[in-house]
Amino acid sequence: MASENASHIGHGVQSEIVISVENLAVGFGERLVIDGLALDVHRGEILGVVGASGTGKSVLLRTIIGLVAKKRGTVQVFGHDMDRLNAQRRRLIERRWGILFQHGALFSSLTVKQNIQFPMREYLDLSPRLLDEMAMLKLQLVGLKPEAANRMPSELSGGMIKRAALARALALDPEIVFLDEPTSGLDPIGAGDFDELIATLRNTLGLTVFMVTHDLDSLAGICDRIAALGDGRVLSQGPLEQLKAEPHPWLQAYFNGPRARASHVHSKPA
Repeated sequence: MASENASHIGHGVQSEIVISVENLAVGFGERLVIDGLALDVHRGEILGVVGASGTGKSVLLRTIIGLVAKKRGTVQVFGHDMDRLNAQRRRLIERRWGILFQHGALFSSLTVKQNIQFPMREYLDLSPRLLDEMAMLKLQLVGLKPEAANRMPSELSGGMIKRAALARALALDPEIVFLDEPTSGLDPIGAGDFDELIATLRNTLGLTVFMVTHDLDSLAGICDRIAALGDGRVLSQGPLEQLKAEPHPWLQAYFNGPRARASHVHSKPA
């Protein structure tokens, strides 16, 4: 599927850079997790971000959205330096992205419908009836049945939690969606279904997807490009075939090692 979608980011307007990270350094105490990292994300692409444990994948995501402070460097989103925006303009940018955190991070005391409505209540002035209609539309968009609306998160399966969290991420009709390990904890069939949903939403809504993952099937199936992190920076970025050819030991072990299942990673259609 990724090869079929590659043309989506081709030339002209589709290659517009919507996120640009330059010389980024992020650390905790004296230890730098990220040091000198540079990465661009293009409009309409699904970018997979991979790396060994502790290489800063989720830290990078959280730094871009402003949840983790950086020590140096710049983060530009839609051409705006996030450090130079006042609170009001920053909120306007934040309305243009949605986030699916690892494990869903649904509010346990709210129903699925109330979780989806949470960003709408914060940013939009809608009547209760319209809020309900919008929430049900988002449920339908992610493949959940209407009866899921009034369930509590504790009543949902792992796959339903992911879909409900995705519906919340889509609540404000974002242009960018950040996904942190979206298929972790799902069985292979459930993970495949979720990947297919992400690809379909990208194609139908024109989303840009920034996906932190370690799932080789996701990387092979739906990612247009992959950025591999290591040593505090981007070791390599490009299509899967390019990363498989890199001589770096970790890249070789990850993409060509025993866990890189031949049927999925080594024989993607051209």
